[in-house]
Amino acid sequence: MAVVGVGSFGRNHARVYHDLQKQGAGVELVAVVDSDAGQAQAVASQFGCSALATVEELFGRVEAASVAVPTLHHRSVAAALMAAGIDVLIEKPLASTLAEADELISLANANQRVVQVGHLERFNPAVRGTIPLITQPMFFEVHRLSVFSPRSLDVDVVLDLMIHDIDVVLSFVKSPVKEIRAVGLPVVTEKVDIANVRMEFESGCVANLTASRISTERVRKLRFFQPKEYVSIDYGRQDVFQIRVTQEEKFSLHNLMAFAETPSTLPIPGVTLTKPKVESEEPLRAELKSFLNAVRHREKPVVTLEDGRRALAVALSILSAIDEHTKRARIHSL
Repeated sequence: MAVVGVGSFGRNHARVYHDLQKQGAGVELVAVVDSDAGQAQAVASQFGCSALATVEELFGRVEAASVAVPTLHHRSVAAALMAAGIDVLIEKPLASTLAEADELISLANANQRVVQVGHLERFNPAVRGTIPLITQPMFFEVHRLSVFSPRSLDVDVVLDLMIHDIDVVLSFVKSPVKEIRAVGLPVVTEKVDIANVRMEFESGCVANLTASRISTERVRKLRFFQPKEYVSIDYGRQDVFQIRVTQEEKFSLHNLMAFAETPSTLPIPGVTLTKPKVESEEPLRAELKSFLNAVRHREKPVVTLEDGRRALAVALSILSAIDEHTKRARIHSL
């Protein structure tokens, strides 16, 4: 294995590969690559591998690699690796444009490479624990708020943070997006720092998503409603709970409101509250183990290039809707 780009997140890829190597998981971290020689050497020293300056130095030395360079360089780096017969995990977002995403898909097929996209929350234990609960989701309310950080300022908050939730919602709904309305503002950078989106799907499902990278608190929650059910996911705590109306003739709205005020008020006639068992695990570790398994067995990865392209297409449509709203509201003239 190798990691190309060892900034704040690429370093974590190197850490997990190194830990798996120490645990005898059949993986060896051979090298890290970064244009910043000092950064590459620091990470290489910490995790006992080589520090390289160029991707070409990996050719013939590794079987697979994580690509964690800035989004602008995803296509060129991943393309070079695939052409050299190296399988790749490409961090999200997949690419800067849909044309680049399409090129990566073509290259992966032509070179018969296993390629996974780094949509981390798919491997969050709470998300995995929710999949068996899904029947007919019709409304989502999603909040992802983060305190300001200098990382990932090469992209806006939609491609930086919201794209995680876009991917999860798309994987839950499995229906084409019909309409997007969005508003977003640059606040402390020249790119959009806070955004709110309303998406409607062909199935009739509606999703409201809010993302901010200038909050005073950290919030990562997704809630959705489906017939007779409410499901809530806390990404950070890695837990999920489900409230289900089971017997309409015995159901009491008064009792449910009492439960909302005092959650210990159980049982509630006609209502069940369940918390699926969730095995805690670092999502990145689960993601990289899944990638390694796909590489070893030449299998389709959990998050495919097509999944990454789909999330990117929606994210870019959101940015276009934000731009249209900005022009209508004459925000730049304020």
